[in-house]
Amino acid sequence: MNAERIEDDLPDEPVPVMQQLLDNPFLLLFLGIAMPTVLYIVWGVMEIVSLPIAK
Repeated sequence: MNAERIEDDLPDEPVPVMQQLLDNPFLLLFLGIAMPTVLYIVWGVMEIVSLPIAK
């Protein structure tokens, strides 16, 4: 009887895509390393481009 109650409480809905992505620790690790790296590279390129040209 208890097993029937547990089965009734489980939703039949599929797991949302965003939840599947955020449940993946390797994806979170990749994003945690890749995003700051890309941002710092873009920031560095912007700094280099903004330097005045020497005469």
